[in-house]
This record gives sequence, C-alpha cells and structure tokens, in this order.
Amino acid sequence: MTNSTTLSLQPILHHISDRDRLRLFSGSANIPLAEEVSSYLGIDLGPMVRKKFADGEVYIQIQESIRGCDVYLLQPCCNPINDRLMELLIMIDACRRASARQVTAVIPYYCYARADRKTAGRESITAKLIANILTKAGANRILAMDLHSDQIQGYFDIPLDHVYGSPELIKYLHSKNLADLVVVSPDVGGVARARAFAKKLNDAPLAIIDKRRQEHNIAEVMNLIGDVRDKTAVLVDDMIDTAGTISEGARLLREKGARQVYACATHAVFSGSAISRLSSGLFEEVIVTNTIPVSKDKYFKQLKVISVANVIGETIWRIHEDSSVSSLFR
Repeated sequence: MTNSTTLSLQPILHHISDRDRLRLFSGSANIPLAEEVSSYLGIDLGPMVRKKFADGEVYIQIQESIRGCDVYLLQPCCNPINDRLMELLIMIDACRRASARQVTAVIPYYCYARADRKTAGRESITAKLIANILTKAGANRILAMDLHSDQIQGYFDIPLDHVYGSPELIKYLHSKNLADLVVVSPDVGGVARARAFAKKLNDAPLAIIDKRRQEHNIAEVMNLIGDVRDKTAVLVDDMIDTAGTISEGARLLREKGARQVYACATHAVFSGSAISRLSSGLFEEVIVTNTIPVSKDKYFKQLKVISVANVIGETIWRIHEDSSVSSLFR
C-alpha cells in the first residue's frame, strides 16, 4: 500500500465584526459632511473613482471589495440636481454589481420633493417618480432628513428612515437663552412642523402666516394668526430656496411688532436672490444645517450653519445594528 499524506481540511471561520461589514461612500455633493459622518462612525470613507467623460457622462468605480457588506452612500441631491441624482443612481448600481449585501442611499436633501401631489391637471408627482427610480436602481433602504412632506415616506416600497435636523437647531436656540419666544410657521402647510418645533422649545406659543402663492417661488403674505408683539419670533421651515417666503414673513413679523426675528431651516438651498434677501437686516440670525454645502460666496454675517453629522452617523449605526432610531425623530 502506497503511503500517502491525508490533508485534513478544517473549516475556516472568518470572524467579521459588524463594523467590518459597514462601508460608507460619498458622492461629490457634500464630501465634508460625509467626512464628519465617517469620523463619528470611526471608519474611513470608502475609496472610489469618480469622473466624467467629455460629454458629461458620470463614471463610478468602487475601489475595494464590498462583497457581503452593508454599504451606505451619502449624497444630497442639491444643485446641480440632475447631476447629483444621476451620480447617486450610478453609485447604487455599482454597489449592487459589486455584490453588496445591502445598499442604503443616505439622502440628506431629497430632490423633486415639492411636487408631492397633484394640484392641477396634467402634472407629474416627481417625489413619487424619484422614489421609483431609486428603488429600481437597486437601493434596499433610504435614509432621508427632513422631507418636504411626511407623505413622501409612503411613496417607497422599501424601508425608509426619516430623521430630522430640528433637534440640532433647537439645541442651538436653547444655548442662546432667548426670552419670550414665539414659533412661526411661514405658511399653513408648515403648521405641523412648527408645532413640533415649538413643543421642543418649552412649549413656546405658535403663530401662523397665511399667504397666497401666485406662482412658484413667488409668495404674497396676507395675514398673521397669533401674537408676536414684543416677542422673539422664530420662523421655521424645511428649506430656504429663494428666501421669498421667509423674507416676506419676517417683514410682516416686524410690522406686527416682533422684537427679533430668527429663521431656522434644515436645507440651505439658497437660489436666486436668497442671499441678498437674507442679509437685508430682517433677521438677527439665519440658522441652517449642513445637509447642503454652503459655498463661501454665499456666506453672510447673519448665517449660522449647524452640523447634522452626528444625527446621520448615529442613525446609520443604529440601522446597521438593527436597533431603534425612533429617539432620533423630532
């Protein structure tokens, strides 16, 4: 009988921790925020090639193995919106093709959200359209911050975690020890948001501005419901775009006797004439978060930018650990 060597093949156990399976990649829209989130999580941003061909087509390549990993892709869909959205879709597709176990699109600012229902005939509900596109691209889950309306959550057939920037804004306002506060909704549609904000500000009273919109991005203030005389008014909205609505609201509050006016919003879209309106002297401070990066040419004296990296980072970790994120809600 010929002597032979018998090889005993023992199972090889790969002890991979949950943190080892967690990967965070950033699109080009807000790399500083992604770096803050990665620092909070204690991991490095994943390496990725991101470039454009001469005709503007986006190319993405993930440069490390993500097979079996839980991948989080951070990309607010801010200006230029279509480029940012397309980049996010290509990132999702690249991760799916690289055999990621789960792909979560982390969208601090969700684009096309203002068309969330039909208000006239023959128009698109773009908030639903974007939900369909993200799902078809291969996203398993969405993490969004301060959607324009809560009903957008129902447009997704995949899990969506909706968190808010308001706790960080409220924390900052508390630190200023402002007296005689009144929280003001700039329109009737924002009453629920303003009421929740007021409750966290020691149950501050609520006022509502009744306005009639003539066209998109053009608002006409009509009336004020509530008392703001000799009070510090805090105007609360989810975003500031051209600043027409919030500036007209501040002007009305001044006319009605408000002693000071602060503006609070999660998303600093800042389009068109926003900067000149916000820096005109109507506001003591304009307080926003860094869901959208504010370029240096758009900074002004009254602007205060608060980071939401800890909220996003903590939410990512809790999702990854299959624990509750309800305490991070407003």
